[in-house]
Amino acid sequence: MRPTHEPTMHLALTLALCLAQDPAVTDDPIEVHAHTNALIGETSPYLLQHAHNPVDWMPWGPEALELAKSTDRPIFLSIGYSACHWCHVMEKESFEDERIAALMNEHFVCIKVDREERPDLDELYMGAVQAMTGSGGWPMSVFLTPALEPFYGGTYFPPTARFGRPGFDDVLTTMNRYWNEERDTLLGQATKLVEHLELAARGEGTATLAPDILERSLADLRERYDPTWGGFGAAPKFPHTADLLLTLRHWKRTGDPADLAMATTTLDRMAEGGIFDQLAGGFSRYSTDEKWLIPHFEKMLYDNGLLAGVYLEAYQATGKAAYARVVRGTLDWTLREMSTPGGGFASSLDADSEGEEGRFYVWDHEDLEAVLGEELGAMAADYFGVTEEGTFEDGKSALWRNEPAADVAKEWGVEVEELERQMESARMRLLAARELRERPGKDDKVLASWNVVRRTTCWSTCARRTDACSRPRAVDAPT
Repeated sequence: MRPTHEPTMHLALTLALCLAQDPAVTDDPIEVHAHTNALIGETSPYLLQHAHNPVDWMPWGPEALELAKSTDRPIFLSIGYSACHWCHVMEKESFEDERIAALMNEHFVCIKVDREERPDLDELYMGAVQAMTGSGGWPMSVFLTPALEPFYGGTYFPPTARFGRPGFDDVLTTMNRYWNEERDTLLGQATKLVEHLELAARGEGTATLAPDILERSLADLRERYDPTWGGFGAAPKFPHTADLLLTLRHWKRTGDPADLAMATTTLDRMAEGGIFDQLAGGFSRYSTDEKWLIPHFEKMLYDNGLLAGVYLEAYQATGKAAYARVVRGTLDWTLREMSTPGGGFASSLDADSEGEEGRFYVWDHEDLEAVLGEELGAMAADYFGVTEEGTFEDGKSALWRNEPAADVAKEWGVEVEELERQMESARMRLLAARELRERPGKDDKVLASWNVVRRTTCWSTCARRTDACSRPRAVDAPT
């Protein structure tokens, strides 16, 4: 009779030999982290990005809130999202700094929230920050009493004072001093702020909708409209989809050409700008300049769903083929880059890769020539606005289409049709080369409301039987 333990010994020996012969097992380094906090058990990519900060982050929940009460410490609440560039900056500068982390851990209960998981908390405390500072954004940084009443807040704080902003180390020290020495002042301020927010939330409840509301809204848009570059207001410029739809529909109702011009100039400039990915399609979140040239490179699913809908209505209004191409390009981008294996579409793409904002998207002359050769690379540089000095950072340029194709064709002595044929080939080759770069991170959360926005636009495109739906793959999305 064989020993009863032989199969066990044989299995162990086999596993040992396999492990010894498998370089994928033996050579891969084991990542060791100096710090791990309570976020390690979360599923949000944004929260997991902070799981190895030296800050004792906790997720929003009963445990963290009870800790603030039992230790009589104020809460530092940080709200952001995974694609947010300045969230990454503040993490690197402050939340990974041992000295600043020690201040946070000693004096505050530190809570991290993904705004896409908890839009209710984001809306509530963003209202407080806007009331205190007159503006808002992310990362959102709010100090709360253990009763969850806000008493101080802001957005990005540098680690030490600069950019006209107080240093985060000074903010922490000051808030701790006030909490311990002048708490009544803070509590009084928090009470007044909460009363203000409650009053604003209630409203008067007596307003009625009337046509003059639209007229007043249009008058405000006309006052803020940039007739040269499109858009409303100064930089940074956001693609205000609701405003654009208002101008298009008011033109449809009244026939006022000024309304149509506000919409089409803005849509043309955005489609030609760096805010629109000239290689792969899809829009970044906003432009840092008035020309739509240099975007804040993160891409959000909801922005692209809404913008595809605006370009669809503009195409129906004008018949302009370029708008149909933008719709197809944007919906195709969501299919190609945002589809998830489990169904639905991911939330966003990060602005950063390799630790730098925009690195994945920008080019210089050498980059173009390496992919396209000297002559075609030079032609592509003229076509896509890549300059010797660069339009972005470190001599790199964001691709855009500021110079009309007819002018570029004339400079190169070719017909416009030939130029466009060569540039379409160049676009495909550049896109293939770009795919070899380290890609920005993807937040693969599937949010129902954002998916509805994208799918609604897609269904509308086909239901209206437009040329923007000439390819069935635009609606062949995961379910």
